[in-house]
Amino acid sequence: MKKLFLGVSLISMLACASTNKQQTISTPQTTKTSSSTYWQQRVNYTMDIDMNVKTYQYKGIQKLVYTNNSPDVLNKVFYHLYFNAFQPNSQMDVRSRNIKDPDKRVNDRISKLSPSEIGYIKVNTLKQNGSAVKHETVGTILEVTLNQPIQPGESVTFDMVFNAQVPKQIRRSGRGNKEGVALSMTQWYPKMAEYDFEGWHTPPYLGREFHGVWGDFDVTLHIDKNYVVGGTGYIQNPQEVGHGYENKKEELNIPSGKKLTWKFKAPNVHDFTWAADPEYIHDTYTMKNGIDLHFLYKKNLSAFYQENWKKLQPKTAELMNYFSKHIGAYPYKQYSVIQGGDGGMEYAMCTLITGKRKWGSLFGVTAHELAHTWFQFLLATNESKHPWMDEGFTTHISNKATNEILEQGRENPQSGSYRHYNYVVNNNAEEPLSTHADRYHTNMAYSMGSYSKGNIFLTQLQYIIGEENVAKTLKKYFTDFSFKHPTPNDIKRTAEKVSGIQLDWYLNEWTQTTHTIDYGIKSVTGKEITLERIGQMPMPIDVTVTYTDGTKESFNIPLRMMRGKKPTSAKTLEDWTFAHPTYSFSTSKNIKSVEIDPSKLMADINQENNVFQTK
Repeated sequence: MKKLFLGVSLISMLACASTNKQQTISTPQTTKTSSSTYWQQRVNYTMDIDMNVKTYQYKGIQKLVYTNNSPDVLNKVFYHLYFNAFQPNSQMDVRSRNIKDPDKRVNDRISKLSPSEIGYIKVNTLKQNGSAVKHETVGTILEVTLNQPIQPGESVTFDMVFNAQVPKQIRRSGRGNKEGVALSMTQWYPKMAEYDFEGWHTPPYLGREFHGVWGDFDVTLHIDKNYVVGGTGYIQNPQEVGHGYENKKEELNIPSGKKLTWKFKAPNVHDFTWAADPEYIHDTYTMKNGIDLHFLYKKNLSAFYQENWKKLQPKTAELMNYFSKHIGAYPYKQYSVIQGGDGGMEYAMCTLITGKRKWGSLFGVTAHELAHTWFQFLLATNESKHPWMDEGFTTHISNKATNEILEQGRENPQSGSYRHYNYVVNNNAEEPLSTHADRYHTNMAYSMGSYSKGNIFLTQLQYIIGEENVAKTLKKYFTDFSFKHPTPNDIKRTAEKVSGIQLDWYLNEWTQTTHTIDYGIKSVTGKEITLERIGQMPMPIDVTVTYTDGTKESFNIPLRMMRGKKPTSAKTLEDWTFAHPTYSFSTSKNIKSVEIDPSKLMADINQENNVFQTK
């Protein structure tokens, strides 16, 4: 792959910028499915932002064109004002001080912020189609009572003037993170809430994740001339700001004024993020398919860390190729990996990650956050309601990519998720995956459920319908639901259509209950084997029998409610019903040993009763 550092010619940069300007990504506003008509709302933002890097305050002008593609008449709209969470006595503050196991990055830090350190977004004026409209700020939500209802199919324009202050870096967004990055600007603007078939989604911001409306962004940023900016969108005026020449600005005719104006456009995204620092190094790595990967990291990183950032660049291209091959093609012309934030978090066309990491950690966080481009960004699930769909699926595919790209040779790269799942089960800390992200009793239950049990949903699905069918399911899921807001039922129905197997029972049991899987070998008498279901959750069963003559035979016992079976070379036996607690079958030879699920892909909480050895 060809590596390009930023000493390319201005002509080349202008040509790239021209190409980026022409890049458009579209998706149908209304798509008919086999059973219903799908619709989703649409937003187009135009924002002009003036940032004061000394006070960390900024002024904004926002024009938002909102299209109501729903069949409903809307009498209100709602905006998220996420920065308002970073104030003493906010819900995020109080929740962190009361939860059993607070996030160490938050703890009680919000309660101790001074007025100059808090975050806020204050809406000064708001107009609907040119006329002032009534609005009220309630915590992190702006409630707007419309002058005129928005009719189905109608587009209206909201004009807003606001001012804001960037909070001290605590969670995701902020100024001056622990590695000295000046500005990590995520969820920084008044953001229209999503309205879908379930209604409005207006949860207060407690530090979890997000749900946004698809649309186009046109953002103009005025900031101190010494700052380097990166993030979502294509730069429209690289020659004016020296974008791509951060290490050679002295050779350019940069204006002598205090601020530069950066202009970005981002087509068909549901968020817009940026970061800025006067000490960013900016490298570009161009992939063979023409996608530019941008890397922004601090000059003051030690040589050890900087070398890891250089090493990361071709490996990020490998990751991009892996995800595009196994899920679906990345549809934009660039992606940025940016030092900032408080750990790792995915955003539109970019990620913010902390940069002082050993190689394995730097690669791992990049693999995970880049994978989120597919699971949550392009397949834009509601992270607040279904965090397992983005965190779990991302964990699944990034573990597989890491195993292959770093040649780790792990037979099951998801084994860690099984250990984590068993931990919360054994400690009686598990909660259903259908729990809203903000309302888990503990952060541990949220994390272990969303990341580990969500991962096992796909890994265990390989056990139920076959690995090849799961691979086909992910590709079809991307084809059918990218640039949309898929729900748990959508991934289930996709797997059903691919495999021909009914999976409603699986979605229900695994995500809406805390029923556990526990199968055991009850007895072996002569050539007859009797199995028993001890746990509440039913499953199909794979059994391998070793005979006294040394040969082996594999059996597959479908679950009756599947109404089908996975492709397998094993001998398929009569199906097992949910109601019957035991199941018996006979073999043709004398038995030496019996093992349930040699693959270990079934999340059986008690492995000790899965093996029987004759004496």
